[in-house]
Amino acid sequence: MKKTMILAATFVAAAAAMPAAQASADLAKAKACMACHAVGSKLVGPSYKDVAAKYAKDAGAEARLALKIQKGSSGTWGPIPMPANPQVSDADAKTLAKWILAQK
Repeated sequence: MKKTMILAATFVAAAAAMPAAQASADLAKAKACMACHAVGSKLVGPSYKDVAAKYAKDAGAEARLALKIQKGSSGTWGPIPMPANPQVSDADAKTLAKWILAQK
């Protein structure tokens, strides 16, 4: 039990020390976003750089993207819909949206 607590504390400390950009990329991997998206190239869905460019001048983009991450979307990038991801919390969706919009 004591080893488990120490191990858990170590992981929490490591995550806290991780740069935000890396933490968000890891979050995108953990939430299976990278199955359909990549930072710099189109896969099933658009690249994160393309999404950031499209919404660069949109003040409400972060909230809209967070909602699309959770609820899904269709028609914005073509005929293939993005499925809903209800397992993504509001906080994680906001973190992911902010990270996506920061891709240049």
